[in-house]
Amino acid sequence: MDIVLVGLPGSGKSVVGKRLAHRHTATFIDLDERIERNDGRPIPTIFAEDGESAFRRLERRAVEELGPADPDGFLRRVIATGGGAVVDPRNRWSLYRGRLVVWLDGRPEVLAQRLRRSPHVRPLVTGRDPIGTLRDLAARRERYYAASDVHIAGVADVATVVSAVEAHIAERGSDADRGTALLSAETPIGRIVIGDGIAAAAVDEALGRLEARRTIIVSEPGAWDAVGTGIATALEERGRTVETVLLPEGEAAKRLAVIETAASDLAKHHISRGEPIVAIGGGALGDTAGFLAATYLRGIPIVHVPTSLVAQIDSSIGGKTAVDLPEGKNLVGAFHQPSDIVIDVALLATLPARHRRAALGEAVKMAVLGDERLFELLETRGDAIAGGDSGAIEQGDVAELVERCAMAKVDVVLTDERERSGSTGRVTLNLGHSLGHAVEAAAGFEALLHGEAVAYGLRAASRIGESIGVTPPERAARIGAVLDSLGLAIEPLPFDLDDVLRHLALDKKHEAGRLRWVLPTADGVEVRSDVPDEVVVEAAGSLLAAGSAR
Repeated sequence: MDIVLVGLPGSGKSVVGKRLAHRHTATFIDLDERIERNDGRPIPTIFAEDGESAFRRLERRAVEELGPADPDGFLRRVIATGGGAVVDPRNRWSLYRGRLVVWLDGRPEVLAQRLRRSPHVRPLVTGRDPIGTLRDLAARRERYYAASDVHIAGVADVATVVSAVEAHIAERGSDADRGTALLSAETPIGRIVIGDGIAAAAVDEALGRLEARRTIIVSEPGAWDAVGTGIATALEERGRTVETVLLPEGEAAKRLAVIETAASDLAKHHISRGEPIVAIGGGALGDTAGFLAATYLRGIPIVHVPTSLVAQIDSSIGGKTAVDLPEGKNLVGAFHQPSDIVIDVALLATLPARHRRAALGEAVKMAVLGDERLFELLETRGDAIAGGDSGAIEQGDVAELVERCAMAKVDVVLTDERERSGSTGRVTLNLGHSLGHAVEAAAGFEALLHGEAVAYGLRAASRIGESIGVTPPERAARIGAVLDSLGLAIEPLPFDLDDVLRHLALDKKHEAGRLRWVLPTADGVEVRSDVPDEVVVEAAGSLLAAGSAR
């Protein structure tokens, strides 16, 4: 087996790692030393001459060169990482899977004192305020360190730390199938855990923290058969009593009549206010279960376990819950934040190909909002991700996509949880959704998947932005090219233009009688309420087959 040591600069990864390796006749690997040896320059020089981005590329290469973990129960390698190595999602995918990850945690004041005595100068903590810098790094990196198997906090004595790690080695044995947490973030909108093969264990942990006496699973037939039964069985094996409420599949669940029936089921189970729902399913199931949790007994806790790609990267995050009316999508709803969101990329293995591809419409939206690395990932690996290519899974493309989208949405929502900002914050997440929701409603919420509709909306938003001078032609072309490469929003839609415009008039993003359009810019988005009606009509018509226009 391998051990990976993570933590801030000065946390003792090298000295602890060397001691562990010596005691177990294992190989010690210091990733920073390996980078310096391979490049022929010390790290401060690499930073000074090439910049941090260049160093991170060297760091990723060094991680890749480690190869897979050794699965047997003997300690073979002890790997000490640089403090920032785990910020890269791809590095964590390579480092954490199959290895025992140990977080050496210390107070910034103590770490700063150690660094002052260290002969190795860390480029990121060489300023006038090393304690302040370390506090900032700790806050930004905690979500990556907290995914570790072992957390050792505030222990300065090397022998004590080594003994604690050895106790965990003995406890773990050769169990390599326990699943891997890749990120664990405590946020004001819920605790978010992302990992591979973690669903049952993470749900059990969430229920334990909520002191739940029963497990009330709300799911739908497809998700229940594919993954729900396995999670329920695992929870029962952990001693939990499981009750189940099944809703209709897909958008058919998002009706007020379904809420009434499901609430009656909860009443029959005598659910009390403190008992949480565990929602297992895709975006539509999550929306409905969230609204059920928001309204039953005026609000009960909910744990989301999204099973579709679009739910993992978007709809399970942010606390928006809603059902549809015949007049439009998501017109009846409430804000209700979950206690936990458990995002397990292993649950995507059984997802139909069309659903994977459609979800990338939402991923393109997040890239256009300003994540250049996500844009590049979609351009280079998007089709492999959409097609379920085994390499895209094994190399960590899917995990990186999920994390980048999910955590970018978290960061946006935290600035504007209830979408009260008129031109910034959460409203920007509606990029592609105005005409996207309109064509989705025109399709009767059946012919188009949500991500497919968003892709059409993105094309329309780019055309509107280009028409009024907000979107540079090269940006619009790049958005169109990535949608083309993903096979999204290519065929004209067979809907009536007047019907699409009628649904657009019901869009929730109106302010002072004008629709707020989120439009792409050169490197982000701009919100505009002054788009001429004729430009909107032209953009909407461009999505439709010739015979469908007025």
